[in-house]
Amino acid sequence: MERRSFVQGAGLAGVLAAGAAPAIVHAQAAIRWRLASSFPKSLDTIYGAAEVFSKKVKEMSGGKFEISVHAGGELMPAFGVVDGVQQGTVECAHTAPYYFFGKDPTFAMDCAIPFGLNSRQMTAWMYEGSGMKLFREFYAQYNIVNFPMGNTGAQMGGWYRKEIQSLDDIKGLKMRIGGFGGEVLKGIGGVPQNIPGGEIYQALEKGTIDATEWVGPYDDQKLGFYKVAKFYAYPAWWEGGPQLSLYVNSKAFEGLSAENKAIIECAAALAHTDMQAKYDAKNPKALKELVAGGTKLFRLPRPVMDAAFKFAMDYYTDLSGKNPNWKKVYADYSVFRRDQNQWFRFAESGFDDFMQAQKL
Repeated sequence: MERRSFVQGAGLAGVLAAGAAPAIVHAQAAIRWRLASSFPKSLDTIYGAAEVFSKKVKEMSGGKFEISVHAGGELMPAFGVVDGVQQGTVECAHTAPYYFFGKDPTFAMDCAIPFGLNSRQMTAWMYEGSGMKLFREFYAQYNIVNFPMGNTGAQMGGWYRKEIQSLDDIKGLKMRIGGFGGEVLKGIGGVPQNIPGGEIYQALEKGTIDATEWVGPYDDQKLGFYKVAKFYAYPAWWEGGPQLSLYVNSKAFEGLSAENKAIIECAAALAHTDMQAKYDAKNPKALKELVAGGTKLFRLPRPVMDAAFKFAMDYYTDLSGKNPNWKKVYADYSVFRRDQNQWFRFAESGFDDFMQAQKL
């Protein structure tokens, strides 16, 4: 009698469990995350990459996984997103890793370092080289899982109140430039300033800074730098292919199903490609309009480039002797950079040099 009652009870429990299961699964299926961006909404290319990512996550999950995107300063300061993700204040963030150079210079290699990889080389290193593996190990120290999520391509060399004609013109120059770019600028006589994107125009207008770099024609035109500085330099030796990253809190990521992890990975990869495509499509028109409006283009003098290159290479060697994280990642990065440039100088550069010399 007791055994029969037990079996009947177990059967009833099984039926109840079976009936309740769909409700439980349904309750767990809806995922709501927040993403903190380091960028203002006005920059539809950089800030917009997070929106592309969020939209695709929602589409691929059938609306069951939603990520709200918040501009820099909305949930936390633009430069506070690493702390926010590390501490679990938000589940994820979209940022330029070199902003966090002060925590550890190694962050910068996940974005751009002076005289580093161009955008295609950076993507190759991350996806086919050792870049992703090395940075997953590095970011584990910060409770972060990283994904490449955007690249601007080679950037312009900034806006100046007067044309830079020699290395002497760098001496004492107050310029908005962050990360390693700032360290190298300081090494050749400049005075670097680290200012969030949304505050640069005011600083340039008020004379708090003499020059600024941001990205390239499309974003720079939107930010209005041409109104307060006439001279526009190229190239940005500090940003040959800056990569943006998605930072995900490691606990939040591990709590996802295999399917949702794959959705995050694929959506980030789409946003990564989409950002570069947008810049490549929008920059030509913006540059034409800037020049037509009176902007003066100039190429940074070779002596400035040479001095910056020498300082950067010496600085990297010095860092390798002091910082184990940097040494480990840079050892691989530098070999990959060498081999990539040996290749790019032939087919890629040969084709580009010819085509860019034609009257099209």
